[in-house]
Amino acid sequence: MAFARAQFKRYQRLAEQEIISRDRLEAVELEEHTKQDAMEAADFAVHNARYGLEVAQANLIQTEMESPGQPEDRGNRQPILIRSPVDGVVLRRLRESQAVIPAGEPLVEVGDPADLEIVSDLLSTDAVKIRAGNETLIEQWGGGKSLRGRVRRVEPSGFTKISALGVEEQRVNVIVDFEGPREAWEALGDSYRLEVRIIIWEREDVVQVPTSSLFRHGEDWAVFTVEAGKAALRRVEIGQQNGLEAEILSGLSEGDPVIVHPSDAIADGVAVRKRDS
Repeated sequence: MAFARAQFKRYQRLAEQEIISRDRLEAVELEEHTKQDAMEAADFAVHNARYGLEVAQANLIQTEMESPGQPEDRGNRQPILIRSPVDGVVLRRLRESQAVIPAGEPLVEVGDPADLEIVSDLLSTDAVKIRAGNETLIEQWGGGKSLRGRVRRVEPSGFTKISALGVEEQRVNVIVDFEGPREAWEALGDSYRLEVRIIIWEREDVVQVPTSSLFRHGEDWAVFTVEAGKAALRRVEIGQQNGLEAEILSGLSEGDPVIVHPSDAIADGVAVRKRDS
């Protein structure tokens, strides 16, 4: 881990001197984060093994206390101490009252609110476009501004989920880590609701239009723009799109007005006027 951290610092200095590309620096940074996560996972496995040992010892003590031939010990049973395998707080109590508990049955869920991650289930057709390291915008979480995150992992296995319309969908879990100071997102907790926008492509100075303004004209895409108060059909070439907006590669210039949701009444040369919103 120390080597990975030192290597990242070396590449950071090279990037500042513009000797290596930004992509190469981000790849080394991702490798460092991956090794850090692996080390933390190994530490957790050690803590979990110790916890398993304590549980096994507690089961052994209970078995000895309940074994036949020792009735005099049954009235002198001592409470069994069960320690949490991790630091954190109790998120859920799975048992609300006393009862006979079989060995291995969970009693509470414990977690660390300072070590949150986001699990977002996406359509598999969208998940194939995402890579570890993609920047993420976190919105609709209740705060005043968007938070930033980064994709850590795209799960290799999908699952079937029934949508609100009753349609079967293949979904894939995408794991996102928060970026920035914890103070920005400390109000969030386990199983809170939010929305994520994962950035898979970006470019400066892009001409874009709402996808609702696009329609097919023969084999091409087209829009209606406005010239001298009349609708004018323009064939356009589109690039990237996200369902709401589309990149225009050719056919329109910055500032050209377009007609959104053109109806059947709109045709080339038809007089139009701007409607106040």
